[in-house]
Amino acid sequence: MCTTCGCAAGERRIEGEEHAHFHHHGHDHHHSHEHNHAHDHDHHHHDHDHEHHHHDHGHSHHDHAHHGHSHDHGHHHHDEHHHGHHETPRTIVIHHHYHHQGDVHHHVHTAIAQKMGDVEFELEMEQKESAEKSEEKFQPREIEQDLDYGHGEAGTHAPGMSQKRMLQIEMDVLSKNNHLAEHNREYFADKHILALNLVSSPGSGKTTLLTETLMRLRERLSCAVIEGDQQTTNDAERIRATGVPAIQVNTGKGCHLDAQMVHDAATRLELKEKSLLFIENVGNLVCPASFDLGERAKVAVLSVTEGEDKPLKYPHMFAASELMILNKIDLLPYLHFDVAACIANARRINPNIQVIQLSATSGEGMEAWVSWLETQLCA
Repeated sequence: MCTTCGCAAGERRIEGEEHAHFHHHGHDHHHSHEHNHAHDHDHHHHDHDHEHHHHDHGHSHHDHAHHGHSHDHGHHHHDEHHHGHHETPRTIVIHHHYHHQGDVHHHVHTAIAQKMGDVEFELEMEQKESAEKSEEKFQPREIEQDLDYGHGEAGTHAPGMSQKRMLQIEMDVLSKNNHLAEHNREYFADKHILALNLVSSPGSGKTTLLTETLMRLRERLSCAVIEGDQQTTNDAERIRATGVPAIQVNTGKGCHLDAQMVHDAATRLELKEKSLLFIENVGNLVCPASFDLGERAKVAVLSVTEGEDKPLKYPHMFAASELMILNKIDLLPYLHFDVAACIANARRINPNIQVIQLSATSGEGMEAWVSWLETQLCA
């Protein structure tokens, strides 16, 4: 979940799965908040042919009588799941609900449910009028004629939500994601799998770089790819055309992959020992910087068509990356792009970042990239 963009309000699908609820539970939720008007939300899930563990959570009733307004969230799950190793894969669907009513006061209700193996949690948070009144209204910092909304405790701004509240939500969500990421990291380490998280803006050339890389490696090394996009399976199909297994993760409204998504996709890929796993994240230089997936390293791909000041504009991503690939250098004769300034900007943010200049289209610099991968495999 991103406290900035609220991307958890969407749903994500993992290619090859038809219908299974992410937090796999067969229980009813009833949340009652008395507020003078009622909302009924009923979710009916029909029978499926898999079997999941049912968890009975004891939070069936939450009553708050001091608002004169009621919510009924009835989640009815009639699941008879029979899960087997050799079943036809189905789609995993995760619904994240975000409720925000603003009648006289702001009411925020965020529900997050995640599960990985034996780890399951459900986090519910509410922000009420009294909490809002106790906080001073957030004001942007004015710098001459410009406005800076990133100077508060949370480093961002959301209407109707205090800095402390955003910070609390971010810490809770990221701490759980980090726990799941450690599970992934242990799994990869046990199987001697090199997992790399490729991050960039949309259109930087990540998928073309991957297809060209796989063509060079597929005969001598076991490889697999997890593709992250909001919609379509286009990139996974391009990867599979090289003969390398790939699985698409559609994040819906989500703007990044998280550790749970990577876990779910990785287990379906049946990764081999001593293999190379590329995780192509959703095209976004903001949110993926905060979410550990359990990877060995982040690799930031920057196209020369984007501008040499990109590392300064999106510092968190370049600070978190071990390697920056400067892609599409075959276009340099046609662009006003200062390579030296770009590298200097990246090292101003991250003095230890390594840089490889290449063109996935012409092949220039690809051997340096393949050599870097082989060095990481031996590390």
